[in-house]
This record gives sequence, structure tokens and C-alpha cells, in this order.
Amino acid sequence: MKLYADRRPRFLAQLAADASAVVWTIGWVWAALGLYDLIASLARPGDLLDEAGEGLSTHMADAAEQARGLPLAGDALAAPLDSVGGAGASLSEAGRDFGAGVTELALTLSLLTAVLPVLVVLAVWLPARAGFVRRATDAVRLRALPADAGARLLALRALSTAPAGRLAALHSDPVAAWQADDPAIVRGLAELELSGMGLHPHRR
Repeated sequence: MKLYADRRPRFLAQLAADASAVVWTIGWVWAALGLYDLIASLARPGDLLDEAGEGLSTHMADAAEQARGLPLAGDALAAPLDSVGGAGASLSEAGRDFGAGVTELALTLSLLTAVLPVLVVLAVWLPARAGFVRRATDAVRLRALPADAGARLLALRALSTAPAGRLAALHSDPVAAWQADDPAIVRGLAELELSGMGLHPHRR
């Protein structure tokens, strides 16, 4: 598998693009984690409400239980305490709901922050990168073929992919020259195809 070009300018450009894609991805993931921590910290009031409600509910339940032990008026005293304890339970539930909502919001926004920029860079960088690797790998295999078989196939690829101006500069009728198996034109076309991908004409 041919990952990078042979020629230094193309190689450095590819290396810089790969490094930029990695840095971009890491940067947005780091930003998403920071955003999650920031938003999740806003759930602290909900935790406090939950703790306060739990404490209130527990204390009122204990107080109601003790009030029921009193003669005559025990049940009458326990009723308002039970009511306050129920309010504490509602307060605790509200705190938990608030915390869960904030956590869900933090997760959603952090995922969007990380995923969308990564998808953008993958949509731009990955197809071009994968296309080069595929074409360069095939070209290197053809370059390694014996005799002129690889050169003819590379020349054929150049006829379909190279800019018309470069083909015209090589020969007035490059297709006819390729069909006639003109060795100089075949070699020139093959080198044109390889150089277009930043590859050397011969293995080094």
C-alpha cells in the first residue's frame, strides 16, 4: 500500500494535510469534553435540591413516626409532617430531573461539537486521501511489472486522467502513438501518470 508520494513537495503536502486532520479532530474532541464538563457543572443546583429534598423527607418521616407515638394527638401531628415529607420527596425528584436534563443537554451538545467538525474534515480529507492511496498503490504495482507491460498500462491511464494540455505537449496525437506502441511516447505517458501522483518513474 502506497500511503505517500515519492516526491518531497507532494509528500510534505500530504503529511501536512494528515497532521492537520489529526490536530483538527483532537482539538474538537478536546473542546467537546471541555463543553461537557462546563455544562455538566450546571447540574450542581439539581444535586443540591436532591440532597435537600432527601434530607427533608427523611427527617420529616422520622418526626412523623415519633409524633404517631404520642397519645391522642399523634396522628394529627404526624399528618402535616408527612405532608412536608412529601414536599421534600417532590423537591428531591425535581432536583434529579433537573440534573438529568442538564446531563443530557451536556452530552448532546458535546457530541454535536465533536462529531460535526470531524464529519466535515472526513468528508473533505478522507475521500481525497483514500483516492490517492488507491491510485498510487495501483500505479506502484504497475511500475513494478516487468518489461513494458506496466508502462503501457500506466500510459493508458495517463490518456484518460492527464490534462489535455500536458498530453498535447507530449505528442500531437498521443492516442495514436500509444496504439502504435511508440516506446518514447509510452514511456513519456507512463512518467506523466506517475509524476501526476508525485511518484518517481522507477522504484527507488
